[in-house]
Amino acid sequence: MLRRLEAASQRYLTPCGDGHVVWRAWGAGSPLVLLHGGTGSWRHWVLNIEALAQRHLVLVPDLPGMGESSLLPSGGDIWTIAAVVANGIDALLGAGADYDLVGFSFGAVVAGHVATASPGRVRSLTFVGAGGLGLSRSPIPYVKVRDKMGATRLEAHRQNLSALMFADPARIDDLALEIQAFNSDHARVFSGDVMTPAALRDILERRNIECPLRVVYGERDAIAWPYLQEREDFFRAVRPDVDFRLIEGVGHWVTYEAAERFNSLLECLLQ
Repeated sequence: MLRRLEAASQRYLTPCGDGHVVWRAWGAGSPLVLLHGGTGSWRHWVLNIEALAQRHLVLVPDLPGMGESSLLPSGGDIWTIAAVVANGIDALLGAGADYDLVGFSFGAVVAGHVATASPGRVRSLTFVGAGGLGLSRSPIPYVKVRDKMGATRLEAHRQNLSALMFADPARIDDLALEIQAFNSDHARVFSGDVMTPAALRDILERRNIECPLRVVYGERDAIAWPYLQEREDFFRAVRPDVDFRLIEGVGHWVTYEAAERFNSLLECLLQ
């Protein structure tokens, strides 16, 4: 599937420091920008792109310092990332064009900052498994990967997917492991390097994001369980008109673990 998607995409480069952000595009129609999670790449959306590209021009970058994209300039932070992404969207769509914006996990934090920096451009904003809220969360036991090789390294990836990304370890297939391995090997920027633990909360509390806001979590999202009600209460306090949804029985990587349900839900939210 990865090879088929890559072959079907259009590849674009936009500036990032001394290098480039690598973008991929599929389909045609109203523009839809998808921002992947931390230590990720466009591959986080592998089970969503084809369905969404039936009605949309789907644009997906590798965020700076992840996947195939270049590092940020020295000292860059979350606002720098947002500016690089927003400028890239302008270059690809044309200044003044509007678009729907969806961010997963760390990508939700970036999306919130892009929307703040681009008033009037973002038609709708959807957060999926949003982090950066400074709210209660349980510790997640990660396994170190980069000191391991072969089958031991693969098992470490499986353990990390089980701890963070999936509610049901039985759903961790070869494709998920391949994506996790690529993303881990190519990550040079980590969310904690460029943002505070409450980076998204801080901008939402300013209440200057005026576009429709949708929030989606997996019911067993490891970064939110068992504190989902706290998150819903927060979003309803800062945006009483928020459309807050849970997808039952799945974890943090809801776009993969429940791809068909997520794709159907997102299409409904975008109408």
